[in-house]
Amino acid sequence: MPILHVQHAVPSFEVWKRLFDDDMNDRKQVGVRRYRIHRGVFDPGMVMIELEFDEIAEAEQFRQRLYGLWAGPVRSRVQDPQAWIVETVESVEL
Repeated sequence: MPILHVQHAVPSFEVWKRLFDDDMNDRKQVGVRRYRIHRGVFDPGMVMIELEFDEIAEAEQFRQRLYGLWAGPVRSRVQDPQAWIVETVESVEL
């Protein structure tokens, strides 16, 4: 299952979270199956999101949508945005 890993800094987590919840990219409609939001413990302005997809092509399409969003409407709300498509190769619970 491909995962789109997104990481960026935000000036205000609360403002960013409201924008995220507005779902401008219509996550469910474009194939996001589930997502997890992580926040830095010592740097609460650092945000990481993992979005799971069924297909790599869906993850790549969504990644391209994010680049458009970051260049436009939310430009001032995210800093140094980065996104990678990854896959889990091992998961162990101890």
